[in-house]
Amino acid sequence: MRQVSSVFLKGLAAVLPVFVTVYLVIWLAGTAEDVLGGVLNLILPESWYVPGLGLLLGVVLVFLVGFLLQAYLIRRLFGLGERLLQRIPLVKTVYSALQDIMAFVSRDGSREASQVVLVRLPLGDTRARVLGFVTREAWEGLPENMGGEDEVAVYLPMSYQIGGYTLILQRKHLEPVEMGMDEAMRFAVTAGMSTQGGGGASQHKQAE
Repeated sequence: MRQVSSVFLKGLAAVLPVFVTVYLVIWLAGTAEDVLGGVLNLILPESWYVPGLGLLLGVVLVFLVGFLLQAYLIRRLFGLGERLLQRIPLVKTVYSALQDIMAFVSRDGSREASQVVLVRLPLGDTRARVLGFVTREAWEGLPENMGGEDEVAVYLPMSYQIGGYTLILQRKHLEPVEMGMDEAMRFAVTAGMSTQGGGGASQHKQAE
């Protein structure tokens, strides 16, 4: 019975990530097609519409928004719209949280957004460390006692991203890790069981 369970779990571990990924892609594509396809059906003659145009329009619109946001005037207008949304109590909470998550995921490669570190834990003679991500180094606009000149904010994710903690620590308690953000996040959210990455990417160097 134990062998049967082991074989089943191995199969589930192989199939489930593929299934969830395919399901999400199909769901997003279907939603874009249903919403934008309906708009195109109202605008275009029926003979002109081809299934898939709604999805294509969605992709084009996303690229167009990204392109337009490179212009200063568009960024200003977009910022005004954001400020209006942030004045609505419930909308402000949801929008700000989603905005912060997307900013973290779509990082631009800067040091502040991409530094992977090990946080040293005081456990007697044991060299215990927790993998974390430096999310903030500057403290402008925040209370004076929020962070000091030699302090940074470090996010410690829980396995499978159920939650996490944000600590404000001195740099001397951190140990930089030569590991990419994607690899480190996979390692953290899978409780260290990720089989991807590795190699020599996780060599350590002492913090300055």
